[in-house]
Amino acid sequence: MQWIRKQSIDKKQKSTYRKAMIVTLAGNIFLASSKAIVAYISGSIALYADAANSISDVFYSFMMVWGLYVSQQPADHSHPQGHSRFEPIVGLLVTLSMTFAGFQAAKAAIERITAGAISINPGLPTLILLVSAAVKLGMFFYIRNLARILNSPTLRSASKDNLSDVATSGAAFLGAGLSSFIHPILDPIAGLLVAAWIFKNAFEALRENLGYLTGAGTSKEQCEEFVKVARSVAGVQDVHHLMAEYVGPQLVLDMHINVDGNLTLNESHDIVDHVIEALESLPDVDRAYIHVEPVGWE
Repeated sequence: MQWIRKQSIDKKQKSTYRKAMIVTLAGNIFLASSKAIVAYISGSIALYADAANSISDVFYSFMMVWGLYVSQQPADHSHPQGHSRFEPIVGLLVTLSMTFAGFQAAKAAIERITAGAISINPGLPTLILLVSAAVKLGMFFYIRNLARILNSPTLRSASKDNLSDVATSGAAFLGAGLSSFIHPILDPIAGLLVAAWIFKNAFEALRENLGYLTGAGTSKEQCEEFVKVARSVAGVQDVHHLMAEYVGPQLVLDMHINVDGNLTLNESHDIVDHVIEALESLPDVDRAYIHVEPVGWE
């Protein structure tokens, strides 16, 4: 009797994940330390807010490394369906880290507004923010490409976070740069905008990962695509039931198909195997359970 789901471990896939983890971790540590040092020297609240965001990215990077490592482990008796459900758990931890960073950024900005804003020398703070935006833009394109190759929701979230960081660095750049030319209040205001952006991304990450953990369904369009794929298999005459839900970051399908009732058990079983193979070859599908019935049954 088979107790553990068979899984194939692709060495090339693991190598690609490793590249994504190294780039994400190294890039975020470099940016967080650089921004924190310059924020301390310059006193820029906008840069402090962006540094808080980058520090949360460092925590997120470590959690991502751990989560991706665990999620790639083969199925065993403790987790007979595999370990992929660890990915959205890491996503929730990332959400908490982002929320804390947003709180710290907003708190610092409000305290600066209350105490009285000061103008910021635009030299070093604006330079590090431009460097940050450039680095994050490069990370966005690189990680997004790897996410497409691996079809990884964690890496997709990481690439989106990198793109949002380009925007937050841009807001901080404008705030710090314009505080000495227009009004000092623009620096803490930029800090508040950065905090708001962090909270927005945290909410979206929370919603997405809760869906993965609570068995959320997929779109009607994707369900129709699954039915279309099943009906394209020779011998399938109809599909009259489909339930698609997320179990971790991928979908599990429960489908009922209709075949000719005069077929032998071996022939019906062969059709089911082909349907399972076709559905599980799709990037968003982890497992497909197929129930076969004669034509006319529902």
